[in-house]
Amino acid sequence: MKGMETVMTATLVNTLIHPSAPDIPGLVFRRLRVPDDYAAIATIGNAGRLADGGEWIMTADEVRLEFEHLEHFDPTRDVVVAEVDGEPIGYAQADWWQEADGPYRYGMSLNVMPDFRGRGIRRALLHWAEGRLAELAADHPAGMEKTYSVYAPDQATEWIAQLAAEGYQPVRYFFKMSRPLADPLPDFPMPAGLELRPVTPDHYRLVWDAANEAFRDHWGFSENPDEYFDWWVADKTNFQPELWQVAWDVEQNVVAGQIMTYINANENEQFGRKRGYTESISVRRPYRRRGLAHAMIAESLRVLQAQGMEEAALNVDTENISGATRIYEECGFVAYSRGARYVKAL
Repeated sequence: MKGMETVMTATLVNTLIHPSAPDIPGLVFRRLRVPDDYAAIATIGNAGRLADGGEWIMTADEVRLEFEHLEHFDPTRDVVVAEVDGEPIGYAQADWWQEADGPYRYGMSLNVMPDFRGRGIRRALLHWAEGRLAELAADHPAGMEKTYSVYAPDQATEWIAQLAAEGYQPVRYFFKMSRPLADPLPDFPMPAGLELRPVTPDHYRLVWDAANEAFRDHWGFSENPDEYFDWWVADKTNFQPELWQVAWDVEQNVVAGQIMTYINANENEQFGRKRGYTESISVRRPYRRRGLAHAMIAESLRVLQAQGMEEAALNVDTENISGATRIYEECGFVAYSRGARYVKAL
């Protein structure tokens, strides 16, 4: 009975994918097995991103947290796993969100182990994700802008070529930037009336709300729902408030800006380096263009240096309206990698 169930599930999913799914001996496409497949998703994703020039390492627990907390996502319906002779070798994940100014974005994350690339599996997974997202989009208002959305680094040339063949076009570019901590660190003063304070648990929600407000002006903004707050606090890989820089308006006693500095120990072990991240850099509107970002970055670099790190890194939207790339360059960061968001009308 169990064998028959497997055959029926594979047949169903293959029908959903595309008639041109590759004919590879032992290849089947099936639904996600919760929680048994979390480790496989992490392994495939890590290997695939590494092959494409990426550096993002995920653990099985991080996959679990994501799948349990994504707002518009059912892992039993919105993930498909490709396996050969019973061994998972690829996956596709589909979810959607609505931007603050109205458009609906239908995102996908998919990867295939390097040894199984170039055989049509990733294309089949892409078609499955598009089909699943089209089903979800049918429930959303007509007349609204709707696009498929997928990110790819410039190094993923084969994947980018596949996306282009499927009608995807780049709409926004992003840099990865880094700077050595052995170089002299910048010394930018804190603007008058503002001060950095240690972060305590009663600050977490205030910091969260301030970030949501500050990022509202950024391209593609979609406000993080309240449900994501618990996910954020539970993610111990990136949630390291003892390393943060949170600036307060002394008179108003409100958060003015922040950097959620963190060190990814798993990633450092994987790549044999000592890197920390100056990420989630944001300044609320009333406090912009006063040098606050410069001052917080300088302090973040000092904190990472004191933790024994040898370099700092961050990600940035190359067209950020606040001129973030220029600010980071003035703090010693240099771009070393680029990627783009690719979209196609749904």
